[in-house]
Amino acid sequence: MSHLYGLILAGGRGTRFWPRSRRSRAKQVLRFFGERSLIQQTVDRLRAVLPPDRIWVMTNHHLHDEIVRQLPEVPKRQIMAEPAQRNTAPAIGLAARILHSIDPEAVMGVFPADHVIQRPSAYVRLLKPAFRAANSGKIVVIGIQPRWPETGYGYVEFPQGVAPGGLTPAPVVSFREKPDLATAERFLAAGHFYWNAGMFFWRTSVLLDALDRFLPKTAGLLAGLPSFRGRQFAPRLQETFPQCENISIDYAVLERASNVVGLPAGDIGWNDVGSWNAVYELEKRDAHGNACLADALIESSTGNYVHAEKKLVALLGVKDLIIIDTPDALLVADRSRAQEVGELVKRLEKAGREELL
Repeated sequence: MSHLYGLILAGGRGTRFWPRSRRSRAKQVLRFFGERSLIQQTVDRLRAVLPPDRIWVMTNHHLHDEIVRQLPEVPKRQIMAEPAQRNTAPAIGLAARILHSIDPEAVMGVFPADHVIQRPSAYVRLLKPAFRAANSGKIVVIGIQPRWPETGYGYVEFPQGVAPGGLTPAPVVSFREKPDLATAERFLAAGHFYWNAGMFFWRTSVLLDALDRFLPKTAGLLAGLPSFRGRQFAPRLQETFPQCENISIDYAVLERASNVVGLPAGDIGWNDVGSWNAVYELEKRDAHGNACLADALIESSTGNYVHAEKKLVALLGVKDLIIIDTPDALLVADRSRAQEVGELVKRLEKAGREELL
């Protein structure tokens, strides 16, 4: 256990949660369920396996100070801001390089900062065999048993007959990109395709070897950095990191490596909280399907999600709406189009509305 570490990826902007999610207050540092933010809940879940002093966080400069504030139990030096957004492969590679320099026997798990897991004890039971398999030299992924034919997730293909909930890693046959609806329906019916949850485990030496093989430019740039403990590390990182390739760890390593196994998770209550509609689905609702985090007056209205502070929100004869009120912006959207909220942010960017980003 003394060689186990966790890397939490917290660099996303969460644009589909505008107007609550902004550059400096993105989705992962917001409270949606309870009094703890999503990233705080992530650290809380991992405590059974990883104490906070074994946690590292990779974020951006907009969120760095807020995450330091929210996670006082994590050493400040272990909460790092990427100098530039370069997707997950360089970020994970950087963390692996640092951990390997500190502990050549390091085994690391990679965890998204902004997911909800409603059955944490079942989740923790998966982490232990995942770390064990990683310590033996395998690259390990966690697959989530699909509950509907989702087209927004990548899939992990296991051998036929693999049952959910087992604690023995199974070979991964292939990774499949986000499918169209017909393909997603076929995956669901087949029973051995699982959602890719973005949780990975490996020895740092195994990952660094894979990067050397599959992503040599980025691997070389990271290998050339000075000691993490030295004064030259930070300025050199500012110069070097933007030169890394912009690529996900899935494309860079997982889809190319041959030593990949996975744990087909049963029901751990996983949700990636990918849109306001996902929040609606997780919230308690009244008899008419309304979920209201507000002082609300509701008449002849069904299926709505309302989040507002310091004002009464009155609904009359409306259905399936998302209503999000903040001091400087109001979002009113059809719940079925919740995934498109990020497009509004792109329009604000084009218009130069920095005060709303």
